[in-house]
Amino acid sequence: MLADYPKCPFEMAILGPQCGCEKSTQFSVAEQMSVACTSDIARNNCQTLLTLMRDRARFALKVTDTSGVLPFGKEMRVMIGGLLGLQRVLFPEDSPNNNKVENIYALVNRAQACHGSLESLPYQEVVKSITRYQGRRRGFARPDRV
Repeated sequence: MLADYPKCPFEMAILGPQCGCEKSTQFSVAEQMSVACTSDIARNNCQTLLTLMRDRARFALKVTDTSGVLPFGKEMRVMIGGLLGLQRVLFPEDSPNNNKVENIYALVNRAQACHGSLESLPYQEVVKSITRYQGRRRGFARPDRV
């Protein structure tokens, strides 16, 4: 039963078009989509990574407390920008063309294997990506007037 699985820490990123994860499963409650994680270990690792990215990006995001919920835009910058930055660090040969994280679980495992732990990742590079990340803009572009 999906209700037995805990909520995915990267739920908002997975619900968008830029991120996916082999350990996630999507379901709907009433009319709202949600994402659950099917692995306790994967969920703990993702939660640790997200907490570390929030903490390291405090200054760049201009916030003092990252223990609570961040505003939506800043949260998306941390999630998607951070995952894209981590992917660029781990796979520099793919970085110019890859603006999508296909599998968060595999990315986190690769990060742990390459750097020994999530705490020892090169967060200065990840924070640069968080700072540069621009989410979708609201509305639509106005056509040029002739």
